Amino acid sequence: MDAVAVFGRGAPPLLRLPVKSFCSLTYSGSAAMRARRRDQLSAFPSNSHLFSKLSTRYRAAPIDNESYIFLPHLVASLERVDQTYIMVKPDGVQRGLVGEIISRFEKKGFKLTGLKLFQCSKDLAEEHYKDLKGKPFFPGLIEYITSGPVVCMAWEGVGVVASARKLIGVTNPLEAEPGTIRGDLSIQKGRNVIHGSDSPESGKREIALWFKEGELVEWEPALASWLIE
Repeated sequence: MDAVAVFGRGAPPLLRLPVKSFCSLTYSGSAAMRARRRDQLSAFPSNSHLFSKLSTRYRAAPIDNESYIFLPHLVASLERVDQTYIMVKPDGVQRGLVGEIISRFEKKGFKLTGLKLFQCSKDLAEEHYKDLKGKPFFPGLIEYITSGPVVCMAWEGVGVVASARKLIGVTNPLEAEPGTIRGDLSIQKGRNVIHGSDSPESGKREIALWFKEGELVEWEPALASWLIE
């Protein structure tokens, strides 16, 4: 059974995902109108707080075994606190770009919870890049990432993974937008200065891989209330 979200007439269709349970809001309209709306819907997991913080202004009621959610609640569900692993690669360290890179994340408003200068071993590099093991460039990648010290960082914040990817820029620096780290500070893919987790799940895995117990610090920035409502 699908749970779906109404974005309004004319909105583009997005990914539909199966979920086990759902919540709904009552909307008026003919069966044909509801059918058109269903073609414009996107599903979201029922364990999101999207489904637990619905406004009491709307009456919850099942509609044709599907559900509809109010757009502001959908937006709110995307504003969760995540963690991401950011690594300044050997070329970034050798070029003295560590401070520049850290400052971009600090100015954005994210919270630094882990930081260290570290010499990566071959085993750790192979585990980190295990998804690329079958690629022809894998041996060169391992040699590169172990060729000098790296700076390991754990960052935390609302939407930090997606935002960090935008700050970093695309893999090929020549295609990265001006203003991004790669767009401003590097030229080739093989020397693109920085790594960032590509999903919240990868962020948790990579932080656990690169940081030992006790190396992360929980703290509350004094400016937190000026960054997040």
